[in-house]
Order: sequence, then C-alpha cells, then structure tokens
Amino acid sequence: MTYAKNEIMTATDMVRNFSSVLGSISKGENKRIVIVKNNRFEAVMITVDEYEKMSEAVHILEKIYASTKKKSDG
Repeated sequence: MTYAKNEIMTATDMVRNFSSVLGSISKGENKRIVIVKNNRFEAVMITVDEYEKMSEAVHILEKIYASTKKKSDG
C-alpha cells in the first residue's frame, strides 16, 4: 500500500498537533493518517465511519469464507 506524504506523521508530531489532525480527518481533508514511531508504521487514524465500513466488510468476508469452506469440506 502506498501513502501520500501528507498522510504520514511521526508520533511526536501527532501528539503536538492532535487536535488539528483530528479536525482534518473529521472534515475529510485527509482520509487517513499513518503514524510512524521509530521509523516504523505503527498505527492509522481514520474516522469512525471508515472503521465501521471496514469492520462490516471484514464481517461479510468472514461469512463468505466460512460458507465456501463448508462447501469445500463437505
């Protein structure tokens, strides 16, 4: 996966600018912010709506996987 330069932020910068970063995510100015600590991607900040969409997609995929596994097993 690739990230734009404005989507990557150090943990220190995140702490210093949390309110403005949260505002940019909430307003849709940024879809996500990747947080880097010790030169490693550690976390991603997204809106609750995006998180819920992804969680629902995972739930649907798990159901599909379980269904296809049952068919192949039996």
